Amino acid sequence: MTAAADRIFTNATVRALDGSGDAAEAVAVRDGEVVRVGDAYEVDFLRGVETDVVDLGGRVLLPGFVDAHTHLQYLGRSLVHADLSAADSPDDCVDLLAESADGDAGDADEWILGFGFDESAWSESRYLTREDLDRASEARPVAAFREDMHIAAVNSVALDRYADEMPDADVRTEGGEPTGVVVEEAVDVVYEAIEPDAEGTRELLDAAQREAHRVGVTAVHDMVRDSRAPQVYREMDRNGDLALRVRLNYWSDHLDALVETGLRTNHGSEFVRVGAVKTFTDGSLGGRTARLSEPYADSDASETGQWVVAPDELRDFVDRADGEGYQLAAHAIGDEAVDEVLSAYETTDDPGESRHRVEHAELVSDGNVERFADSGVVASVQPNFLKWADDGGLYDARLGAERRRKADRFADLLDAGARLAFGSDCMPFDPLFGVHQAVNAPEDCQRLSVTEALRAYTSGAAYAGFDEDRLGTVDVGKKADLVALERSPWEHPEDVENVDVALTVVDGDVVYDGR
Repeated sequence: MTAAADRIFTNATVRALDGSGDAAEAVAVRDGEVVRVGDAYEVDFLRGVETDVVDLGGRVLLPGFVDAHTHLQYLGRSLVHADLSAADSPDDCVDLLAESADGDAGDADEWILGFGFDESAWSESRYLTREDLDRASEARPVAAFREDMHIAAVNSVALDRYADEMPDADVRTEGGEPTGVVVEEAVDVVYEAIEPDAEGTRELLDAAQREAHRVGVTAVHDMVRDSRAPQVYREMDRNGDLALRVRLNYWSDHLDALVETGLRTNHGSEFVRVGAVKTFTDGSLGGRTARLSEPYADSDASETGQWVVAPDELRDFVDRADGEGYQLAAHAIGDEAVDEVLSAYETTDDPGESRHRVEHAELVSDGNVERFADSGVVASVQPNFLKWADDGGLYDARLGAERRRKADRFADLLDAGARLAFGSDCMPFDPLFGVHQAVNAPEDCQRLSVTEALRAYTSGAAYAGFDEDRLGTVDVGKKADLVALERSPWEHPEDVENVDVALTVVDGDVVYDGR
């Protein structure tokens, strides 16, 4: 006799996203796994006396979203501290920072922090400066981080305390004086200064987990560095407080510790696993530090960005980490950076089998589109970035019209047969916003169908984390990680970003109910 289901989700339009294209009506769950998918009559045979039946009222039921590139601690900071993502101007940012600080109350060493500003969306399109942030406080250190996390602004107090620790090349000046704008390694100095203890980290991750559930995310690939997050995640898992599958992608400077402790890619529990080792090549387009083969359109004719990790150093690191058995994830945004990462990966035995990844890949040449497909290297990309792809947007300013039209070539990559995994990079942390951008992209080479975009955010991202056998589709034997939507994105392709999440399910348990 077949055991009864723990929970049945019925009266739904179930889209498995497994390539079949078929829609079912109900899903039965037992012990955290999907045990039946089919019409409501068939699935109802698994109803027992204690089975919880969830009537979804015709809503669309999908596999839970897997965010293949995110920073949950950063997300938590934007929820706990000042959220600058909705600011329309430098003045708005200052007001939000001052409001979060409650004037100059508090210890003189207590930071006033804001996260997520994007100056490219402002009519006064400029970075925040020390003069701006001095208005938020002249007594306490203040820092505001651009959403790409490669650029920050600090006030005079923070500059006075930390300027000596910052590389001169990464501290922007005007007339020989620091403007308060810092990039790359100088930003790392600020991150180190504001790093919370374990208790503070737990507060940030709790907030981030709640937000993940609200937007339908059931699994993340979290990029962690010099953080207590791995410790806190494992404590949450051990205590039964973690309802989010976390794949920890450690920074390259953790490699020695990973090797010494015997941790390898895919080690871990159902909820916390070791992922890739992450390295860098270049910076960001917003900061003009992404490495391009041709100069930036809005700067000196010789400016092509910078190497964060030089190509020779990158190849040495790839050789060592691959030899130790780790998956690699390399940040590369500019076309020259992408080329160098692919070349480094191609020196390994089988980059496709290792599922090595290129993170972001905003500019990819024709030849490198084919190299992604031929090598099996995963294109771990962010559809959110297409918000900069319209005429007059950030890509237009930095790259010019011709290169702007060939940025974020998701359709070209998919058509060539490349592995495509979607993530948010917290810009913003919202899969349906990203799906909307991909479905409504301005250029054919960027634009995906609703199904293609959703699969990149489910099965594609699951594949990038060696999780295709347990996550990414609604199939018998898979983990019961699900999301129900209030409206069908297939029926509202022009408005996907405004489709609300009705229900989020992790391991068969309802962790968010917004109905």
